[in-house]
Amino acid sequence: MKKVLLAAVFLAGFHSAFAQEAQAKSVDPKEDKDLMTWYHKDFGTTKVYGINTENAYKYLESKGLKPKTVVVGVLDSGVQVDHPGLIKNIWSNPNEVPNNGKDDDGNGYIDDVHGWNFIGGKNGDVDIDNMEVTRMVAKYKPVFEGDDSTKNKANQAKMPEEFAMYMKSKELFTKKSVEAKQSLQQYTMINDLIPNMIKLLGGKSVTAENISAIKAPTEQKDAIALNILTQVAQSPEFKGKSAADFETTMKKEMKGAIDHFAPAAKQYDLSYDTRAEIVGDNYDDYNQKNYGNNDYQGPDAEHGTHVAGIIAGLPQGKEIQYGVASKVAKIMSVRTVPNGDERDKDVANAIKYAVDNGAKVLNMSFGKPVSPGKNVVWDAFKYAEDKGVLLVKAAGNENEDVAEHLAYPTNFKNITDDKPFVNNVIVVGASTNRNSELRASFSNFNKKMVNVFAPGEEIYSTVPTSTYEYLQGTSMASPVVAGAAAVLLAYMPNLKPNQIIEALVKSSNPSTENQFGDFSQAGGVIDLKRAAEYAYSNFYNGKTSAVKKATKSVKKTVKK
Repeated sequence: MKKVLLAAVFLAGFHSAFAQEAQAKSVDPKEDKDLMTWYHKDFGTTKVYGINTENAYKYLESKGLKPKTVVVGVLDSGVQVDHPGLIKNIWSNPNEVPNNGKDDDGNGYIDDVHGWNFIGGKNGDVDIDNMEVTRMVAKYKPVFEGDDSTKNKANQAKMPEEFAMYMKSKELFTKKSVEAKQSLQQYTMINDLIPNMIKLLGGKSVTAENISAIKAPTEQKDAIALNILTQVAQSPEFKGKSAADFETTMKKEMKGAIDHFAPAAKQYDLSYDTRAEIVGDNYDDYNQKNYGNNDYQGPDAEHGTHVAGIIAGLPQGKEIQYGVASKVAKIMSVRTVPNGDERDKDVANAIKYAVDNGAKVLNMSFGKPVSPGKNVVWDAFKYAEDKGVLLVKAAGNENEDVAEHLAYPTNFKNITDDKPFVNNVIVVGASTNRNSELRASFSNFNKKMVNVFAPGEEIYSTVPTSTYEYLQGTSMASPVVAGAAAVLLAYMPNLKPNQIIEALVKSSNPSTENQFGDFSQAGGVIDLKRAAEYAYSNFYNGKTSAVKKATKSVKKTVKK
């Protein structure tokens, strides 16, 4: 769920990836004000599945409610805390004196003014790290498939859970490492062929007519370039572009793809381990918590900065982008996710840090297929539940049923469980602005284990170097829900996490087109105004949920 750029989701093929990201771009997206803010739209009046942001604020204010600031913890790759679109909505620790080299508030973290970095240390910050399957293969291959076959069998019998995790990791490691290598080769080849494509265009724009008129090349490279051009001409992302614009866009997208896949050489390297040198903790000691540094941004904060903007970005200059909870939320940056898989120890400590320092909503746009420290993370989930903190979790971008392909951390200890083991986690799938293709083609799904869907494709938000970009993924849908939860909590501070979840689920705008109703518990896309009405009617001022009454009320609303 990290680095979800257009180029990074080409895994399904060159053309299909453009189709995922580039639908409905009739004008330059950087000039399309409507596209920049589509996820705030009111479905009732526009028939676009936005979340009805402005009407939610109007409704809550009409009830005479006065908001209180809600701190939202962004557990991610880092946040550019001085981004012009974020700086006014960054949390500051009231009990910490900036840059005095002391732990003023006694929480174990020195100068944690805007949050903390659990993947850094006195020697810098982790950028690229392994995938979890790589770590598992490196750790357990000598234990289960070493030189002594007798010892191997004994270990397999003695550690059945670890052996099962090792075998799953080994299978994924073999498959994914090959895919990553092939993808890097593919996009490097495409990038190298951009000059050939420009030559073939001969200064003409990218249209099917112009490309079909190109004489069949005799050179192999030109033939491959023509094949790519033929596919590209069918995509709204490139259709009609001038040769110069085409060249600029292609170079940008191929750079994104190469930057995404190039780290795989280290992510899938069994001998690569940057953790010990940089962080300097005892990684196997899950009880250790006082490590890291206060670099809130880190070496690559694109993902986290984008997430933060969706939650609490503020318009600045000519930019009209704003976060769902821009009027009420402050962002706490808790750096947890490297360019690779997050580590369970860091996730658990990040959750506890954010909870202990006042965050009431935590956004977690990350996930992985195996989790050796899942029990430690589950303990942190329970800790957050006991403190009344809502955890918002992205469902994942593999286009998979999460009951068949778990994405840790999960709030179900076993797939067969009827309900989660905690009541403070909401899992979010990604929706689009196209009603006929409402589930984003990459989004994971499940009727029981995914609670709601929210806008997650073509989402415009803040990124480092004080700029803005469109990104997509359940990583973008999750902060839409985190922002919505923050708004509800700001105006109704008595709300409990399970009540916020119920309000968002029961009030979602439903759709049955293309089986969308079967992809989540809600069967629809969240609507913040309707969620505010539901929460106010059922939970505000100590009111309890009358399930029968609430269900009838929602059904009535749906029929309209």
